[in-house]
Amino acid sequence: MPLHIFGQFLILGCICFGGPVAHIGYFNKRFVGELKWLSEAQFQRLFALCQCLPGPASSQLGFAVGYHRGGLVGALAAFIGFTLPSFVLMFVLAIVSSTWLETSWLQLLIHGLKLLAVIVVADAVVGMSKNFCGDIATRIMALFSFVVLLYFPNAIIQIAVLLIAAIIGSTLFANTKAVSETSSLKFKKRWLMLFSALLLALLWSNHYPQNIQVLKEFYLAGSLVFGGGHVVLPLLQNGLSEIIDSQTFLAGYGFAQLIPGPMFTLSSFLGTTVWQGNNFIGALLATLAIFAPGFLLLLAVLPTWESLSQRPNFSAAINMLSAAVVGILAAAWVSPVAISSVVSVADGLIVLTGFYLLRWQGFSILKLSMLILLFQIVKFVLQNL
Repeated sequence: MPLHIFGQFLILGCICFGGPVAHIGYFNKRFVGELKWLSEAQFQRLFALCQCLPGPASSQLGFAVGYHRGGLVGALAAFIGFTLPSFVLMFVLAIVSSTWLETSWLQLLIHGLKLLAVIVVADAVVGMSKNFCGDIATRIMALFSFVVLLYFPNAIIQIAVLLIAAIIGSTLFANTKAVSETSSLKFKKRWLMLFSALLLALLWSNHYPQNIQVLKEFYLAGSLVFGGGHVVLPLLQNGLSEIIDSQTFLAGYGFAQLIPGPMFTLSSFLGTTVWQGNNFIGALLATLAIFAPGFLLLLAVLPTWESLSQRPNFSAAINMLSAAVVGILAAAWVSPVAISSVVSVADGLIVLTGFYLLRWQGFSILKLSMLILLFQIVKFVLQNL
């Protein structure tokens, strides 16, 4: 079972371009639509939880899916599988000067995978809207969150919209006749204690060597950031400003946007660059440090989240929260996913055709990605004849 979970996430880790929003679309299509590992409602509850915690939402969602399927071992298998490709790429890019990334043939392939992300996210938005926007109230909430996030696309506004949706759902739309879960809410205290102990230990490490200071900055960033890889940029840049120049930092950030997988593996690049000693150890520890806070908090809250989700007020809040998430995904699909990827009429035709094949012809994401990459290879050959 852990090997199967690892294999599924490893495949996604190799093809998941497009950032956190695209990753959620890939996960939904693969684990809900194709493999049936969990229901749409279970997927949405886990996604709502990941939105409420600090850390990389898409990686946390993958971790939660792995936990749902195979417990803690399954969660770790999911994390390693999804993160490994980008970790290796970022480590190699930090070691060597990579002029080949600017070559036209690789840029063409990367562009093809960006178009795949446009298709997958569009399919996820349509599928989720059918499941979670079934009445006037949820449709209005989805439209509200779409408009707000389209014009104010930042993490603070996103959290505010989710909070508003949860309050409206729990106060105005709770079904008081629903059967509630009466069991006590029990957090996994050992995970909260570990999270707190690591945080306090690193906060008190001001006079320790540089490597400990590096781990402190990554752990703090992972503890404070909401909204994913783009939001972590200023936190890390400020924290590491005395030990890494801005040009190198921004080069790593650029590489993180070109490769598949979680953008938090920017830490792999930076850890390799600033670590005093073995570069691989630096990359590994920096990566673990930035992912650890979100995963520890997720493990602490998951049992309580399942109990809460059965209660009338909370269930109503989740329903409205799910509708808001549909709008947030739709806004992110417009910008930056579609706007940054569809740059020509040919791109638009590829997206429309791919959406048709994925939505109505039953194509898997892997098969569709191979088809798009083949098209891009043919295009490159024809352009260079």
